[in-house]
Amino acid sequence: MSNPGTVISASRPSLSRTEINAAWLILGAAFALSACASLPVDYPRTTSSAIQGTDAAILGRGIAPLTAAHPGQSGLYPLRYGMEAFVARLVLAEAAEKSLDVQYYIWHGDQTGRLLVDRLLRAADRGVRVRLLLDDLGTAADDADLLALDAHPNVEVRLFNPVALRSARTLGMLVDFRRINRRMHNKSFTADNQATIVGGRNVGDEYFEARSDLDFSDLDVMAVGPVVPEVSDAFDLYWNSSAVFPVTALTKKRLTPESLTQARAALTAFAESMNDSPYAEALRQSQLADELRAGEVPLFWGRAWLVHDDPAKIAADPEDTTTMLLPRLKPVVEQTQSELLVVSPYFVPGEAGVKWFQGLRARGIKVRILTNSLASTDVGAVHAGYARYREALLRAGVELYEVKPGASVRAKDKEDVSGKAGLPGSSRASLHAKAFAFDRRTVFIGSLNLDPRSVKLNTEIGVVFESPELAQLFAAGLERGFEENAWRLELKPPASRPESPPSRIEWVTLENGHEVRLTSEPEVSAWRRMSVWFLSLLPIEEQL
Repeated sequence: MSNPGTVISASRPSLSRTEINAAWLILGAAFALSACASLPVDYPRTTSSAIQGTDAAILGRGIAPLTAAHPGQSGLYPLRYGMEAFVARLVLAEAAEKSLDVQYYIWHGDQTGRLLVDRLLRAADRGVRVRLLLDDLGTAADDADLLALDAHPNVEVRLFNPVALRSARTLGMLVDFRRINRRMHNKSFTADNQATIVGGRNVGDEYFEARSDLDFSDLDVMAVGPVVPEVSDAFDLYWNSSAVFPVTALTKKRLTPESLTQARAALTAFAESMNDSPYAEALRQSQLADELRAGEVPLFWGRAWLVHDDPAKIAADPEDTTTMLLPRLKPVVEQTQSELLVVSPYFVPGEAGVKWFQGLRARGIKVRILTNSLASTDVGAVHAGYARYREALLRAGVELYEVKPGASVRAKDKEDVSGKAGLPGSSRASLHAKAFAFDRRTVFIGSLNLDPRSVKLNTEIGVVFESPELAQLFAAGLERGFEENAWRLELKPPASRPESPPSRIEWVTLENGHEVRLTSEPEVSAWRRMSVWFLSLLPIEEQL
């Protein structure tokens, strides 16, 4: 038998005792440096709030007649497709005259991310105050890029719950994991305190139909009316939170005027180079852009209110519900009498969640849940956490549907408002929308997944909207998607013992008008199934 030590030394040269000691010293010094790093306390903390009195601005003048015709109600427009969601942000940025308050978990430096930065800077050039609040870990942007943006006199960039050790961020995250593990998952984009966009989309090409290899099928709502100041109040709460720091307070780096000039010139050149791209042409031809500029967007009207986590949640015990969003939906759930529809791309109900759904079924409420399949999800660990609860949910009578990776939206859906509230999809789709519908009368659209991380660890936001018209269209779109773009899960008894209780999950779909039943996770390799099975053995559910 071979000596294990010999095998190891044959493939990798052994280290001398001196080298090993030096490595331990370097590692120890790095951890000591990280442990000594702390967040700044001796910097000016300036409080600011949403700009009021913007009724005379362009957006205010256009919105005023609409809200006057619907007193006490808010108008919502579902941003169903990535392209129109990006258009809506661009148009709001261009229309703003007083302020832009922008809050995101992820902001990529890709095509759409850079184009949107360009629009923010152009707004700032016009005198618009821009407040940009980003999650430090989710965005993971280089401090130099953020400093270049922050250097504009009308722009301020702040980071939520930042890593203290900026020079070695990964190490800083590891040694301060308990704090850094709590993130800001909120997404909102508010112009002049008059119009806002809230929902599930971050800023990146995969959210706006600008990538050929991946499409995160998602859902936002653009809103006007009384709900908008509520979004502004929530933004102010986060902006002025003790968990938020100006980027300038976190680093001693400062860019030279020449560097700033070069960075802005490069951004401008990039934006101009995109003018003739197919994506830019599609944006120019967008019907929504014309409707937005003309004030003719077909809004749904009804009572709407904002629900969100308190930013203090990240310092609270994960079991402390006083800072959480989810309990704020309790009154709506208690009033539900017949049906609950759930869209949650990352769905890990846990034992408590299973009991909650069982309770709804005991009340006679029909529950249907749409989530990602193993083939469509981008986070295998989350699927592993979800899979262990499928049988219990199915036994309780909960209907489960899993999105196919090749989910697509028929062309006719894009000609129909109901399609805009339906099941997202593309040839390379991964579900990312988060929405609930209660009795086809009330809908929730936001950033909240039904998993431990969203419920207990991260902060979230969303709009609750009473509109039977929108809720009915949302439900109709989902039902069409269930049939065309998702597998329906069923429990079946083993073939050898048909008299025994159901114990085998089958994935059911229609292909060319014929029912097809599959007995294992569809459209994934054996290796993928095995890796997810292994992940299911790890004690990580509370982090999912």
